[in-house]
Amino acid sequence: MTVRWVTALLDSPEETAAAAERFWLGVTGTRLSPRRGAADELATLLPPEGDPFLKVQRVGMSVPGGLHLDLHVDDVRGTAERAEALGASASYHRLGYVICGSPGGLTFCLVGNPGRRVPPAPGWPGGRGLVDQVCLDVAPRHYDEEAAFWTDLLGWERRDLGEHTEFERLVRPEGAPLAFLLQRLDDEQPTVTAHLDLSCEDRAAETERHRALGADVVDVRPGWTVLRDPAGRSYCITGRRPGDV
Repeated sequence: MTVRWVTALLDSPEETAAAAERFWLGVTGTRLSPRRGAADELATLLPPEGDPFLKVQRVGMSVPGGLHLDLHVDDVRGTAERAEALGASASYHRLGYVICGSPGGLTFCLVGNPGRRVPPAPGWPGGRGLVDQVCLDVAPRHYDEEAAFWTDLLGWERRDLGEHTEFERLVRPEGAPLAFLLQRLDDEQPTVTAHLDLSCEDRAAETERHRALGADVVDVRPGWTVLRDPAGRSYCITGRRPGDV
């Protein structure tokens, strides 16, 4: 079974959550849904067109990387059992979802109700920009097991990126909002984390737009720019054009 819809959840501590929500609403051109959850901690970023694939969540303690994922599947329990057979941990809940941990410790949830229509890339004065990829940051000791796990669980084609030997891509099926990039880190870290990547038509203009919204530039590389949002969460603006992956 192939996973055809993925939602990324931006997990922010209470003290930075409001600023982070304003920032990502500005970055994506979305509006905030009504809050839900026992403490009104969860909300969805609603695009003008298409189905949502980004959510914000206020958390009581920091989540490594500040991001976790929802995989939308038809058979939640069956997929959870398959994930466990592939090396994941799983905690079953009565509300129709399962909280899992990848072999390297990245939190993800298995849920139902997939989206069906990917929102188009919004346009800005500097050109279009779109959140369209999640990058898994994997320590060397976890990489082989983690890459095999996600390839098998998602059912997506795995490709290397030529001269960029530290990266591999899991090619999303048509109609999926987020591609997966696997990054082999140089150094060890306790657990696998994830961050968001954006594609755009003008990386310099998109970077300045994000700075005006409250981001800090951390590093500029030949193919991407590393930034931090107001919650201290890292993400990248890449040189890919919307629709490239």
